[in-house]
Amino acid sequence: MMSDPPRIAKLMAERGLCSRREADDYIACGLVYVDGQRVTELGTRAAPTADIRLAPQARRQQAQQRTVPVHKPVGYVSGQAEDGHPPAALRIDPKHQRAGDQPRLSTMRLTRLAPADRLDIDSTGLLVLTQNGRIARARESTIEKKYLVRIDGTLSKAGLKLLDHGLALDGRPLKPARVSWLDEGRLRFVLREGRKRQIRRMCELVGVRVVGLKRVRIGRVRLGDLPLGQWRFLRSDERF
Repeated sequence: MMSDPPRIAKLMAERGLCSRREADDYIACGLVYVDGQRVTELGTRAAPTADIRLAPQARRQQAQQRTVPVHKPVGYVSGQAEDGHPPAALRIDPKHQRAGDQPRLSTMRLTRLAPADRLDIDSTGLLVLTQNGRIARARESTIEKKYLVRIDGTLSKAGLKLLDHGLALDGRPLKPARVSWLDEGRLRFVLREGRKRQIRRMCELVGVRVVGLKRVRIGRVRLGDLPLGQWRFLRSDERF
């Protein structure tokens, strides 16, 4: 029995044209063309090989969407407020914009910012918030993320090897990682996935405890010298 072809919004998200939510908005506004024909009905399906294009107006709208790297402090959550802890998006205001960053945010707070990847409440470092659905999908991809991790306890050579590859969480094997010593008491982790509290749980499995965790890179976007608690606009020459 043949299955129905996929929805156009699903194809657009898979191809990185936009998020599914944005795709529905563009379709409703008549800004999507499939094999040269304008599509306006939500839920429309198309062949997996269909040619799908956004109208120039939609591309201009995407160009105006903002993405901001922020140096998240401990105590802030990545997305919506949880258990009284504030979301990192509350820091995206003129007061906390890095000195010298351009353009300057005047008095308005940026809205509809979604995290491109999660960073748990006890961790600090690079968090990317964006209005762009394509970038927000980074958490579903295999983009590299780099962390500096301070540990308490004795890590054996065998344990270090297991951190690289061989551990499982929730009954599912972890993808290979790159883990190495940075200096005494600190490890460097490079991962291509982001399970909930993954690094902390990995370390517990090899007998050590994380006492500090800082993310310094997502893809090719780096934390650099961005001060704790501050943010900046993603530069036009930066790519994930």
